[in-house]
Amino acid sequence: MAGASDGRREASSQRRLGIWVLGDQLHAGQAALASSGPGDCRVLLLQSLDQAARRRCHRQKLVLVWSAMRHFAAELRAAGWVVDAVSAESYGRGLRRWIEAHGVQELRLMEPADRGFRSLVMGLLEPIPNPPELVWVPSNAFLWSREAFAGWAGRHRQLRMESFYRDGRRRFGVLMEGEGAAATPMGGRWNFDKENRRPPRKGLAPPPPLRWTPDAITAEVIEHVASLPDLPGSVDGFGWPVTRAQALEALEHFIATRLADFGTYQDAMVRGQPTMWHALLSSSLNLGLLQPLEVIRRLEQRGLEDDVPLNALEGVIRQILGWREYTHGLHHWFGEDYGRSNALDAHRPLPDWLEALGGSGMACMDTVLGEIRDSAYAHHIQRLMILGNYGLLAGLDPQAFTGWFRRLFIDSADWVMETNVIGMALHADGGRLASKPYAASGSYVNRMSDYCRQCRFKPKQRSGEEACPFTSLYWDFLARHRDRFGAHPRMALVYKQLEKIPAGELEATRAAAARHLQGTGAS
Repeated sequence: MAGASDGRREASSQRRLGIWVLGDQLHAGQAALASSGPGDCRVLLLQSLDQAARRRCHRQKLVLVWSAMRHFAAELRAAGWVVDAVSAESYGRGLRRWIEAHGVQELRLMEPADRGFRSLVMGLLEPIPNPPELVWVPSNAFLWSREAFAGWAGRHRQLRMESFYRDGRRRFGVLMEGEGAAATPMGGRWNFDKENRRPPRKGLAPPPPLRWTPDAITAEVIEHVASLPDLPGSVDGFGWPVTRAQALEALEHFIATRLADFGTYQDAMVRGQPTMWHALLSSSLNLGLLQPLEVIRRLEQRGLEDDVPLNALEGVIRQILGWREYTHGLHHWFGEDYGRSNALDAHRPLPDWLEALGGSGMACMDTVLGEIRDSAYAHHIQRLMILGNYGLLAGLDPQAFTGWFRRLFIDSADWVMETNVIGMALHADGGRLASKPYAASGSYVNRMSDYCRQCRFKPKQRSGEEACPFTSLYWDFLARHRDRFGAHPRMALVYKQLEKIPAGELEATRAAAARHLQGTGAS
């Protein structure tokens, strides 16, 4: 086949140019489209039924991506582009038919966000006789290019998010006072985490999130996805933004109704309030409907104009400018081997109730799984301290659990879930991302949520029939990994507490943990 090349190429009247826009690149200014013009090429948006069947994604995730692609195709056509929105059995068959039907001689793509998709595309072209030249255009979907991130990573022995975030604040001049090297963080501090950990109180009533009634395009996609067999989650009540106009409306609604109180309760979990004050912008950002810098600038502008508390404004900007850019950069910096990491030698299969999205018997877990079933969404503390914490303590297989996260969430992608689950949640990378495991007992869940009030388990009880699985598993985890973490300076206090537990009580605690795991079928 013709060799792949990189960079911007000028269209030629002698060469038939095709641009393949991937399902997470739905922005008119994306780099591959910006390298050409409406009269110079054909645009392909390709939907693969085979991939949907293999990955078994949440139904609402499929509706979101497929509907957003169809809406984007219509927007491009209205702007004068020649667009083919193709649904095919597989990427390979759909791409080959399109290339042959239109005599495409040069295929141009913006670099994919997910590391493995580049090699997949190159493999799809291999069987095609006289395939088109493949041209990769560097991505403009993130604030840090891969080269810029590599430059940052190469200067640091430990790749900690806080250091990256501070460099990003300086680089883009976000929430800074002063100019140049003399600039300092607004409010005199880089983050306000201590103000953002308040537990829930009685009577919390977050404003409802903005939802959209499906239009004809989305309704048709919903009907199609509902007919597909063996997919998790419910398609009922779908209301996610599927166009750029809706995504911009979601941003403004968040700023007007939820931003001011976001920080204070961003770590709180409440039954019947699945979104709390969270922004719900990640799916729009990850599809390309919103661009990260435009969101950050708008948040900063309106936040300062409206005197939004700095703990709220800085807290949400940190999630975009810091965590989102950091995890994408690490996904590419760490490379393919990172996804196979299993530093804690965890091999337990996933319990059946994870796939069923309910039935664990734990009020906290079943609440979160029910919310995922209904909306394909859970906010970051539910993901880390309920789902991820359980996977860490129970020793669930990191690759299987990462795949589960990838399939079930509305904002999922390989680059999103690999670092978040392998590194942050499961500590399977041995500390390359986080300095210590985020392990917590039922006491944490009880403090930061109201879940435990309606649970048959007692959060402070670590042994016996009413022992909270999180609590018994927590102490079992510490005992199991004493050699690895016993001398860790940030875990010294919890290991002192472990030493105070009488031998008989610790044995009973570990027996309770084993009984729980046997009951899940994950022992």
